Amino acid sequence: MAKVLVTGVGGFTGRYVAQALVARGHDVIGMARSADEPQVPEVSKTYLAELSDKAMLTEMIAQAKPDRVIHLAAISFVSHGDTKEMYDANLIGTANLLQACVDAKCTLSNILLASSANIYGNGRSGQLDEDIAPLPANHYGISKLATEHLGRIYLDRLPITIVRPFNYTGVGQAVNFVVPKIIDHARRGQSKIELGSLDVARDFSDVRAVADSYIRLIERPEAVGQTFNVCSAQAYKLRDVIRMVEAISGIAFDISVNPAFVREGEIKTLFGSRNKLEAVIGPLQMPPFDETLSWMFHA
Repeated sequence: MAKVLVTGVGGFTGRYVAQALVARGHDVIGMARSADEPQVPEVSKTYLAELSDKAMLTEMIAQAKPDRVIHLAAISFVSHGDTKEMYDANLIGTANLLQACVDAKCTLSNILLASSANIYGNGRSGQLDEDIAPLPANHYGISKLATEHLGRIYLDRLPITIVRPFNYTGVGQAVNFVVPKIIDHARRGQSKIELGSLDVARDFSDVRAVADSYIRLIERPEAVGQTFNVCSAQAYKLRDVIRMVEAISGIAFDISVNPAFVREGEIKTLFGSRNKLEAVIGPLQMPPFDETLSWMFHA
């Protein structure tokens, strides 16, 4: 059993990571920004700390003495309106956390940094593997690529693993993300829905499989110093997702495309390879996407 610190433990991904860690026999300690964040029953102790406060982070890590860290605390909504806040959280916050891990002088076997497949940008077609040169097309992707570079300059002092998750979803994800928005309309019987481009294709994963892959990576010493895609390895257009939800719910959507929802620099296709990931952790237990949608609809 390892003691694992999960930053952003009360967030969408953090809750599933905490549950999966406990299921595999680990002791979970969490970091949250405030006591108002959702409480996660699986967490044995939650520390309140701000990524902007390096001294507070150092004190937290020195007290907690984790064996491993999964760093999830970030702004993950691509269209977040405050660019400075995004860079402060995703880049400066990660810099503070990594330096705090150095300054606290605790022995760590793995620190997992969550990057994003958005770092690949919008200039390729077909399957993307980890060897493709990054070319981010928005501030979110740039902030995540900068975080990767930051992690690499700490590799001589810290055991860092980087993951690039493609889109993923599940029960509890906020409705400002497109799949929960569609599910929410279907559950409420609201057939009229405004969406962006229906021909944007995404590689959608189930959050439970993503959480499982993160944990299996931090358990593998050979993952340290490497970068991994986390993905389903197949892409669905938004119109395909609509058809699946219609089949599950029995609703027929009346769709209008709102130009305001079509992002500048929109990434048309994100379709990943998980070969490198599975070579290290073994087969990824990824449910078919229609099963994930059914789970979300019936939850």
